[in-house]
Amino acid sequence: MLLLQDLELVQFRNYLFKKWVFSERIVGICGLNGTGKTNLLDAIYYLGFSRSYFSRTDAQNVRHGDSGMRISGNYILNGDPAVITCILRENNRKELSVNDVLYKKMSEHVGKFPCVMIAPDDVELVTGSGEARRKMIDTVLSQTDRDYLNQLMAYTKLIQQRNSLLRQAENGHIPDTTLLQILDQQLVQSGEWIHRCRTVFLEQFIPMVCKLYTLIAGKSDGLAIYYDSQLNDASFAALLAGSMQKDLVLQRTTRGIHRDDLRAELESHPFKSEASQGQRKSLLFALKLAEWEYLREKIGVPPILLLDDVFEKLDEKRMFQLLFRVCSESYGQVFITDTHAERLKQQLEQTGAAFQLIEL
Repeated sequence: MLLLQDLELVQFRNYLFKKWVFSERIVGICGLNGTGKTNLLDAIYYLGFSRSYFSRTDAQNVRHGDSGMRISGNYILNGDPAVITCILRENNRKELSVNDVLYKKMSEHVGKFPCVMIAPDDVELVTGSGEARRKMIDTVLSQTDRDYLNQLMAYTKLIQQRNSLLRQAENGHIPDTTLLQILDQQLVQSGEWIHRCRTVFLEQFIPMVCKLYTLIAGKSDGLAIYYDSQLNDASFAALLAGSMQKDLVLQRTTRGIHRDDLRAELESHPFKSEASQGQRKSLLFALKLAEWEYLREKIGVPPILLLDDVFEKLDEKRMFQLLFRVCSESYGQVFITDTHAERLKQQLEQTGAAFQLIEL
């Protein structure tokens, strides 16, 4: 079991100094927009990943007008106490430690104190481009497989190097063809390894998503999800060779696993164009809860679940199905924010689980 017992913030986002003690497994956090509910959840995410959940640089998380910040949390992990501290110094140097032992690499921390967050903008995971869905896949696999994280970082660096070389092309000619061949060989090795890993993962993950969607929505709606990858039908080496002229013209790498996507359908029609608001929310929650369940199975610890304003545009039936599921004992610690204290209190009471309510 993984439990966060208290959280202390210094100069983080809108907080100059604040400390909370969490007395229950289920924690409801209420307050008007702008009071810092999302920032509180993001601080917890920060301690799990050494970065914000949102697209912010470390410096953007420092309270306006101040220099540096500090986030600290006391955890219980499988019965043992652990103190995680993340400090951003005035020179923007970041330090992360567990029980006062500093990490040499932030990536070494990923997956040790897992958490899953669901925020309002996450609807992009369902309606947006493939980048958001690739990021979700990479986030899950990076927490459960250190080799995957290393291969992903290597692939990203190789793509950057190859694109930089393509930008140097003049009149369709590469200045260093030998270097391009070396980069392509390394790309093929990393790219095909990542593709195999994603294929195995999605064979397990997609059925979990579809099952959870049916539980949340109350019916399947004919949902089907597919793994779209250019490497499904051709070798990566052949793809790179076949796209060379196009890559030279566009000065970027147009083929590879960096174009992978998940394609969802409702009764064989595109999900994006057919789904209602409720169906989109149901798929979002199904994706995120499947992420939670997969991490629990692979890591052996129930991740902390962070639910930020998830009740907006969600009908009462779906809301209850979601809360009843996540408040069960198997889900571990859950933090839920809402702008309506009474609504959240009533919904949590219906689950029958003990909970703590914090008002900001």
